[in-house]
Amino acid sequence: MKFRVARHTNDLDKIKTFYTTVLGFEVLGSFKNHESYDGLFLGKPHLDWHLEFTKSDETVDFNYNEDDILVFYPVTKDEFDSLIQNIQKQNITFIKAKNPYWNENGKMILDPDGYQIVISNIKIEGTQI
Repeated sequence: MKFRVARHTNDLDKIKTFYTTVLGFEVLGSFKNHESYDGLFLGKPHLDWHLEFTKSDETVDFNYNEDDILVFYPVTKDEFDSLIQNIQKQNITFIKAKNPYWNENGKMILDPDGYQIVISNIKIEGTQI
């Protein structure tokens, strides 16, 4: 099974820059003016998931709460450290998560839309990297 998370945004260019420059994702595809929507697919090649962001003439009124989070699990400590260093290099501020688990087991930031992202220092199997 493949997985896609789709979300509308007000600024596709800022989203593209953030996810490619800060998190190291690649543009896997894009489309223009598909029934008044522009969009792009971001992720890493050869994985079974990606993010889709769309934009239209409609202004988004974001409505999510502090427990709505995208969580990314780096595979190695080097990958985790590299992501954290890149976030710091981009002068992005780490924020405190509402759920204390993420304060102990990762670092939280906001994307350009204000959506929360955690870079976890836990392997999916449950051990720290």
